[in-house]
Amino acid sequence: MIKNLVKEYPLVVSVLAVAIFMPFEHFFAHSLAGNVVGFLIVFGVIIYSAVNVAHHAEILAYKYGEPYGTLILTSSAVIVEILIIAIMMSHAENPTLARDTIYSAVMLDINALLGIAAIIGGIKYGEQEYNVDSTNSYMSMILVSIGIAMIVPHFISDASLGMYMNFTIVMFILLYVIFTRIQLKEHRYFFEHNNGNHQEHNHSMNREEIPGGYHAGVLALSIVMIGLLSEVLAVFMGNNLEVLGLPLVLGAFSVALISAAPELITAIRAAQNNNMQTVVNIAVGASLATVLLTIPAILIVSKIMGMEIDLALTPIQGIMLGLTILAGIIHFNDGETNMLEGFVHLVIFIVFFFLMFV
Repeated sequence: MIKNLVKEYPLVVSVLAVAIFMPFEHFFAHSLAGNVVGFLIVFGVIIYSAVNVAHHAEILAYKYGEPYGTLILTSSAVIVEILIIAIMMSHAENPTLARDTIYSAVMLDINALLGIAAIIGGIKYGEQEYNVDSTNSYMSMILVSIGIAMIVPHFISDASLGMYMNFTIVMFILLYVIFTRIQLKEHRYFFEHNNGNHQEHNHSMNREEIPGGYHAGVLALSIVMIGLLSEVLAVFMGNNLEVLGLPLVLGAFSVALISAAPELITAIRAAQNNNMQTVVNIAVGASLATVLLTIPAILIVSKIMGMEIDLALTPIQGIMLGLTILAGIIHFNDGETNMLEGFVHLVIFIVFFFLMFV
């Protein structure tokens, strides 16, 4: 076991980074150069660790099959996201951080992740098939969830907002439990597809021979290391945004990018292997998991820590999410993706990124 852990280089690097930066973060934070260098190194190590999370999640996905594999990957990404948001909220009084991160995550997952994967898959295979029942299920849940948590609050009085947020926590947990049961039991076939051309990854072991406990343990340890490094990242990020006068939403985007990194890597590999069903499950499923899990988790954390939180979307955010969902509904109604659909979603993402600086 110890010999295997020593060979887990991302885990070793993250442990070394924690040992170096946590005791000396204030030394680096005293200068702009120290903040920038510290941020770049810690951010790079976190991404490296996130890639390791993707690696072990992929092995677990191969062992247990779909849709369990997608649930493992998306749940890991959401746990990372919740950890970083909670840590950054404790370091800076930014009530809109959670909202901006969730918004950025949805835009990353559906537009950047799915868009890039559809373009890569389209170049290699033309059109790639998937089960249209899965996208219909995901998109309807995302639309309703965003409406409940991020649009309806605009029309709730301040006196009733706290009670409504408590109600939202209960409803979202209930929605996620019911949806997960349906995904794993009654309508599991909604989230599976075999087009006959799917190319499996080559594994040196049979599914039964893969040590699930070991890979789950390393995955959990990697997430813990990411959480510890996020403490340091929050300090460097806050200082850099303040000194350089950059928009605060860039901090939220960075959090979303870290959590989406494992999903992006896995989705690109799946697209190259002509497995668009996995791409769809990851991209749209991760967006749904982000909304249904991150929102109640952050609301609970904010109540425990006594932090103010604002989930109501701005008009521009509402328009961009509306365009994303509308384009998704149009594109995901025929069971096939192509390059054009990928480019449309990628353009929406580019506009989203540009608007952060406007």
